[in-house]
Amino acid sequence: MAPSFQWWGNQHQGTSVVVKMENPNWHMVELEGPPEDDLLLSPDTTTRRDKARNKNARQLTWVLLLKAHRAAGCLNSLATAALGLASAIRRRVASGRTDLDEDQDQEPAVLSQSPASAESSALKSKFYSCIKVFLWVSLILLGFEVAAYFKGWHFGAAPRWQYLLMATPLGVKDAFNSLYSKWVMIRVEYLAPPLQFLANVCILLFLIQSLDRLVLCLGCFWIRLKKIKPLAKPDVSDPESGQYGYFPMVLVQIPMCNEKEVYQQSIAAVCNLEWPKSNLLIQVLDDSDDPATQLLIKEEVQMWRHEGVNIVYRHRVIREGYKAGNLKSAMNCSYVKDYEFVAIFDADFQPSPDFLKRTIPHFKDNEDVGLVQARWSFVNKDENLLTRLQNINLAFHFEVEQQVNGIFINFFGFNGTAGVWRIKALEDSGGWLERTTVEDMDIAVRAHLHGWKFVFLNDVECQCELPESYEAYRKQQHRWHSGPMHLFRLCLPAIIRSKISIWKKFNMIFLFFLLRKLILPFYSFTLFCIILPMTMFVPEAQLPAWVVCYIPATMSFLNILPAPKSFPFIVPYLLFENTMSVTKFNAMISGLFQLGSAYEWVVTKKSGRSSEGDLASLVEKESRKHQRGLSESDMDEMMEAKPCKHQRGFSVPDLEEMREEIRQQEERASRTKKKKHNRIYLKELLLAFLLLTASARSLLSAQGIHFYFLMFQGISFLLVGLDLIGEQVE
Repeated sequence: MAPSFQWWGNQHQGTSVVVKMENPNWHMVELEGPPEDDLLLSPDTTTRRDKARNKNARQLTWVLLLKAHRAAGCLNSLATAALGLASAIRRRVASGRTDLDEDQDQEPAVLSQSPASAESSALKSKFYSCIKVFLWVSLILLGFEVAAYFKGWHFGAAPRWQYLLMATPLGVKDAFNSLYSKWVMIRVEYLAPPLQFLANVCILLFLIQSLDRLVLCLGCFWIRLKKIKPLAKPDVSDPESGQYGYFPMVLVQIPMCNEKEVYQQSIAAVCNLEWPKSNLLIQVLDDSDDPATQLLIKEEVQMWRHEGVNIVYRHRVIREGYKAGNLKSAMNCSYVKDYEFVAIFDADFQPSPDFLKRTIPHFKDNEDVGLVQARWSFVNKDENLLTRLQNINLAFHFEVEQQVNGIFINFFGFNGTAGVWRIKALEDSGGWLERTTVEDMDIAVRAHLHGWKFVFLNDVECQCELPESYEAYRKQQHRWHSGPMHLFRLCLPAIIRSKISIWKKFNMIFLFFLLRKLILPFYSFTLFCIILPMTMFVPEAQLPAWVVCYIPATMSFLNILPAPKSFPFIVPYLLFENTMSVTKFNAMISGLFQLGSAYEWVVTKKSGRSSEGDLASLVEKESRKHQRGLSESDMDEMMEAKPCKHQRGFSVPDLEEMREEIRQQEERASRTKKKKHNRIYLKELLLAFLLLTASARSLLSAQGIHFYFLMFQGISFLLVGLDLIGEQVE
């Protein structure tokens, strides 16, 4: 062993390199050799040192070559990824449909009520043209600034520009310098003051809205700290034993329109509600214009009738008034007078079996309570980036906004579903009106003006589905932001004349409508998408760094607190909210000035996702359905449920023929794979190039935080404009 040890000590000199082949790059591990003092024990020290130098030189060469190869491999990977992304973008641009074509192939529930849709198209065209003007102006100015930069005229601070203006009459000789000095003078004298004034106004609105958001978060913190929540009187009675306590008559309504993907889950969930059957009636309010969908829903209703559920099917021949018209028609039925409460669930909502047991008791001995609202939970919140960002927004809406307003002022906007109304409160407030596309907010405002109180239950959840494509989400947000402004115009005189307190009037006019529905989309779009890039070309008007970075980051942090698992998405959330401000601002203008798109209702596209428990119950239900089967006479019995006032006739076609047609359609669909396409959103793309142009100008003036914000915000607009977020549309 001794000679071996001596041989190792003599031969192992310098640094050894172990090279491992790992696809796609080389991987190197350096092994530290013995110290140089050990080599002095050998008699031929000098010779060995020379050999060591030569060997170390060769090893260093190998190290450098391998590192160069690794760097080349990384660059090659980056180049391949960039080329792949560019190819994907090229294919999307070539095969995608622009948002200007969306009116040709969308499926609205009901067409626009008036020819004002032409005005809406004109508004969209003007909005699009304004953004194009901003883009072209910014490109021209960027060329100006680049030329000035290379001529040494670029400074960046306003006092230096003023000094330049004072010095130009003596030193300017060529045409470019003369033209540029005039442009600087126009900037200082005419453009900077109004731009700075508008920026200051938006900053003030931003601070007010941020203060409101902070107060709401403090209120939520106080509720959690003190464990405050609405309490209902306990009910220990057992309906199965015949000892009934507080089990009033409840009507459950499921409004739907061409909801072929989700009707089974919603009907099954409602039919499994734990409530005395004699005290519960379910209305399936179908506004579908597709005969095949109508037949499927009828069969589903009839199947549950055979299970002993008290359920009826209603279909309107004259479909007008959207969801409000559907609910209004159902409330005109003569048997509604026998019921005290009505629970409403949209077609994609799946209440838990104990939903009524946890909500109805809050009405007991509280005659002034008109509404009990539950929060939403989402079966597909982790489906893609778009659903994750929506979950952040809605978690804040329910846990902070709705809960705080419900606890402290007993008022909030009804969410249109997953809520229980006292029918007397609906009748006292004038019932469902068809004047807006936000009938839920409309009835809530009128009920509040009549003195009714609302209760929000944050611990009672109702599962539903989030839009998974940007196109569906965009249409939904347009309706949610145009309707409130239209409603504000209609309700403002009634709010002023109402007998509620001054504080409640202030809360409804300023906080509920103006601050959260009008000011928020206005300053978000104007400040971050228009003013900020313009200040890069007019540096005399400035936005401080705390407006661009620190306060938005703080507000995003507060928004994400109710959904702590989404914290890694805080930066995409901030950028995406600013991106959505384009749609929200356009919708707000449409609703405020009652343009055509304020009257449009487009059914949000559903994918029909369910939880595992719901899927298991549906499989069991389907097996029972196939074992028993349905006859044509059963379908006829369904139409003879309970009599209704104003019930229009419905002619049932040959059911066997329709079943055969549906079977053939399913076979063709199974053989033909559905193709998906993406949209190209031109306004978002133009704003992306505007922001990226401004970021290039910011880079010249070395404005670090502004450059990064503009660059990442421009990339966010680019991704959304190319429909690279969310699912594609079938």
